[in-house]
Amino acid sequence: MMPETTPQGWYPDPHQPEQQRWWNGTEWTTHTAPLNLAPAAASPTAPGETKSSGLKIVIITAAVVLAVALLTRSLGVILMLAGVVLFFVAVYAIARGSARFFRVRSRGAGWAALGIAFVLMFVGTGANAALGGPGSKSTNADSTSSAAKPLASSATDEPTPSSVAATFEEVDVSTVIPFDRATVNDPQIDVGQTVVTTAGVAGTKVTTFRVKYIDGAEVSREVVSETITVAPVSEITSIGTRQPAPAPVPLVQPAADCHSSYAGVCVPIASDVDCDGGGGNGPAYVRGPLQVVGPDVYELDRDGDGIACD
Repeated sequence: MMPETTPQGWYPDPHQPEQQRWWNGTEWTTHTAPLNLAPAAASPTAPGETKSSGLKIVIITAAVVLAVALLTRSLGVILMLAGVVLFFVAVYAIARGSARFFRVRSRGAGWAALGIAFVLMFVGTGANAALGGPGSKSTNADSTSSAAKPLASSATDEPTPSSVAATFEEVDVSTVIPFDRATVNDPQIDVGQTVVTTAGVAGTKVTTFRVKYIDGAEVSREVVSETITVAPVSEITSIGTRQPAPAPVPLVQPAADCHSSYAGVCVPIASDVDCDGGGGNGPAYVRGPLQVVGPDVYELDRDGDGIACD
């Protein structure tokens, strides 16, 4: 038994000599610790007091973190930094057996602090991404867009297209399609004659435009469609190719003093007969036309078509 005047603290366990037990000044408690505990960890501080001090530190730290988060929207970063600091404190406490300055009195508290540190860093990373803190994608996107805005606004002082009233309208425009002209040979028409056998007709085309107006003034137009409403008809001219038949010469029974090789006109029988008005020198002349019905003894039919002096 311990004397009642013995102050509270860690003392060798009377039941298990290999460990220490906490004496609260009146009786032994259930709190134990190894005998090789560092002197700093064996200071006369009750385990209940350690938990109370640690709880106060946690509450104060949480209040500060919350206040800074509300002001800066950097809750994620603060939680990550707090987790990193607590991680090093926990490692120090586990290695040394305690971290008295940070109110960590034993290795068990150090392991607990290490777990809390990992939780803080994990939660802080997620909060930073969700709130758009420094380094997050949303923050980078906002900064990029905000940096690009001054360049766009300084590029020109003219009003943006959104401030101009633009309207569109479809307009139909009719145009005339000229007709073509063509010629064909027609054996039913005499040589030297031309006849328009098919009259030309102009066609009509309707073009639809999409017209753009700004403040009531036309600025551009583009073709939407083209439709031929009336097809043009080509003009056809026929050219005659038929040779006219020679004019018939009435047959006249030649008289006794007319040459029998010629008909239609009496050709005298002489030493030579020439066409009247020609280049012959006679002595006899005849006015044609006349038909050659036999040998052309006077050579009156120069072109051999059967008609002399024509």
